[in-house]
Amino acid sequence: MSPTKPNQISDVQTENSHWKDLYNIAGGAVLIMVLFIPIQIVIYMLWPTPETALESFMLFQENKIVALLSQELTYIITNALAIPLYLAFYVALRRVHPSLMAIATAAGLIAVVVVLTARPAFDLLFLSDQYAAATTDAQRAMLLAAGQAKIALNFGTAQNVHYVLGALALLIISFIMLRSDVFSKTTAYLGILANVLAFGLYVPNIGIYLSILSVFPFLTVWMLLCARTFFQLGRRHSKAQPQQESPSHPYTYQGDPEGV
Repeated sequence: MSPTKPNQISDVQTENSHWKDLYNIAGGAVLIMVLFIPIQIVIYMLWPTPETALESFMLFQENKIVALLSQELTYIITNALAIPLYLAFYVALRRVHPSLMAIATAAGLIAVVVVLTARPAFDLLFLSDQYAAATTDAQRAMLLAAGQAKIALNFGTAQNVHYVLGALALLIISFIMLRSDVFSKTTAYLGILANVLAFGLYVPNIGIYLSILSVFPFLTVWMLLCARTFFQLGRRHSKAQPQQESPSHPYTYQGDPEGV
């Protein structure tokens, strides 16, 4: 980081110190998201997502916690945690390019909402309980069909909309970072590389490998760098607060402003 970086960052926070909580929450959310990446991989290796409704129902009846984890519960949580992340990006970068940041934030939040409504973990839990209580073959067949339809959401339009809008939002944000004094150029270029590779998912034969490469190491490192910047912004907001309130106490000694 260059010697002028703290001053550049402080220009943003002195505008309004009330954003410090959002920055700190976003930084903590990003760290949890990064932690959940390897956890989700381990869960998938131990308990792969069932491909049929019947397999899902049987797993729910054996162990509800394991079944929820196999249905990507941690992925649902990480996407919920992305909400403060997108809001923090908007606040930090809105002065650089307001219109593009509004588009990127909207796209990112839509991607979150889509995946939260499309992931069938709790729908399958409900249907599993109904299947266990069913007394006729007709009822069980109807519940299996409903469960299979829910599973299809993992691979259908909702999933692709979520994936494309999410990658597009982060790509736009990363390009805006290049014009910003808040995030480093290294952070911006890593974000661009990670999210360009994310679109490689749609390349025949090698798409899945490009998608994995986008996460490890590029997106993971990018998220850690973003978390660090958010915590810096949060700390500097906290330091700026007493200085903003000082005019209302003209007879109170404020100390050396350079030592704050």
